[in-house]
Amino acid sequence: MAEPTGIETLVEGEPEDYSPEEFPSEYTTESAPAGEGAARKPVTTGNSYGTGRRKEAIARVRIVPGTGKWTINGRSLENYFPNKVHQQLVNEPFVVLGAEDAFDVIARIDGGGVTGQAGALRMGLSRALAILDAEVNRPPLKKAGFLTRDARATERKKYGLKKARKAPQYSKR
Repeated sequence: MAEPTGIETLVEGEPEDYSPEEFPSEYTTESAPAGEGAARKPVTTGNSYGTGRRKEAIARVRIVPGTGKWTINGRSLENYFPNKVHQQLVNEPFVVLGAEDAFDVIARIDGGGVTGQAGALRMGLSRALAILDAEVNRPPLKKAGFLTRDARATERKKYGLKKARKAPQYSKR
């Protein structure tokens, strides 16, 4: 049998005379920790404003440098969105940029339901962060899909039908 190469030796087990110079770092199977691939610039802090819309909901969002305090219609995030899924949805733009607890958020939300309001707030936050520093913040937010307006809305009811598409029961006789 042939002499094992360095890679096979690593798979089988570490040899006694192992030296790191023998095996280049390109061949390691370990991936770099998240965010280390390209040197990311820190998130720029400053005041910014954005408007988000989803279904019938409209969110006017202002972000200011701070400690991560949320004020939505005069209430805290946990109070306004008790559902953890909505809290996570709203916080996603900060998670993508790695800027949790870097900004205070002040928002006014009108119309729609709870999920629509959460989606509108996320879009308003994303727009505000993209305006703040376009060349650093915009590409990851765009790639995550936070800057795209979700155009889906309730279809209108048509005459002769019970709902938008539900027809009355057909009777043959």
